[in-house]
Amino acid sequence: MYRNGTHRKRKRHYAKFPFVILGILVLIIIIIISSCAGSCTSSQKKETPVATKPKVEDSVKSFNMSVAGDYIIYSTIYNYAQSNAGGSGYDFAPIVKKLRQFTDKCDVNYYDQETVLAASKLGVSDYPLFVSPEEAGQAMVDLGYNLVSSATNHALDGGEEGILTSRKFWNKQKDVFFTGTFSSQEERDKVNILKCNDITYSMLNYTYDTNGIPLEKGKEYLVNVWPTNLEINDPKKDKKYQEYKKQVKKDIDAVRDKVDFLIVAIHAGVEYMPDESAYQDDMAQFLADNGVNLVIGTHPHCIEPARYIGDTLVFYSLGNLLCAQYQDENYNKVTSILSTFTVTKTTKDGKSKITFDNLENNLMYCYYNQAAWSDYLIIPFSDKEIKDYLPEYKSVYNTYKEVFQKLDKNMKMVPCAK
Repeated sequence: MYRNGTHRKRKRHYAKFPFVILGILVLIIIIIISSCAGSCTSSQKKETPVATKPKVEDSVKSFNMSVAGDYIIYSTIYNYAQSNAGGSGYDFAPIVKKLRQFTDKCDVNYYDQETVLAASKLGVSDYPLFVSPEEAGQAMVDLGYNLVSSATNHALDGGEEGILTSRKFWNKQKDVFFTGTFSSQEERDKVNILKCNDITYSMLNYTYDTNGIPLEKGKEYLVNVWPTNLEINDPKKDKKYQEYKKQVKKDIDAVRDKVDFLIVAIHAGVEYMPDESAYQDDMAQFLADNGVNLVIGTHPHCIEPARYIGDTLVFYSLGNLLCAQYQDENYNKVTSILSTFTVTKTTKDGKSKITFDNLENNLMYCYYNQAAWSDYLIIPFSDKEIKDYLPEYKSVYNTYKEVFQKLDKNMKMVPCAK
């Protein structure tokens, strides 16, 4: 009994032993796994990069730009263009061909489309209500013009239909920004951001009037009119003019912090006056105070001075790039300025600044055969052929060099041909 009882007791002891060992092993494995898991998590935390605000690198970016004046299509001009095309359609290319030497060197090329391009819908017409062939604009696009203003005193010459037809033409052009007249409030209020060589830019455009043709109530969006009253002739006393500044500031504020470079094209001033008006001065100062980098003036049909207001470059009037107005002894209606320059964006310590470099101002002549009102050609005074079109070109050059540099003698004029 004793031996059997002892044997049974030991048998129960040995039966428990493997479970004890197994429990110990399981505990060890759990500890090892937990330790490893903790170690991996810790390692991952160390390898995860800490999010930091990206540093704005110091840099210098730039693009080349040209600006040209009013492009006005009189009947004698489109008749000549029609003859160039053999009577079918219109060919303006021979008239503007010498502009290519400037546009080919520039990334952004601006001009002012004074007359409405809507002949496909309304037919052509001359002063006082201009409607011009779309081919006139196409010739400029083919040269590389890709920045076009249209808010002028002739913007409503073709009525609403003229503006809508013109917009259809321009909206079909690839990589061309056209502004100043619009087909809807939405189109008018859209904030447009353009880009060239890592510099963002945009342009706004206004005219002083529409030659007394009223905008229909509710359709003020058709043309941007910043009204001036020449009878008052004092911007400080002109309530409508001052009130519209709120709209201009609203337009500027909508885009100013979204672009590096902001342009405003202004169609204003007194016709055939070589000096800027009080309104032009007030507009330029207001735009400069609100952060506009470049002010381009058109409308007076003659050259006016240029200057800087702080860092803002201001052209008060570039004159007529193309027209068919009578030439007087001073040639003021058929001369213009075509400027080229480099827009430079310098970024340092997270702050950017726009400057203008390599500024060159070219005096241009709009030639035509005065006897036949034909053979139109835009030619630079620096072109050696200028003497064949304007024998007294040297004295004319000196006259308008003095006018243009009146407010800033450092405004570089490209020399005329020898």
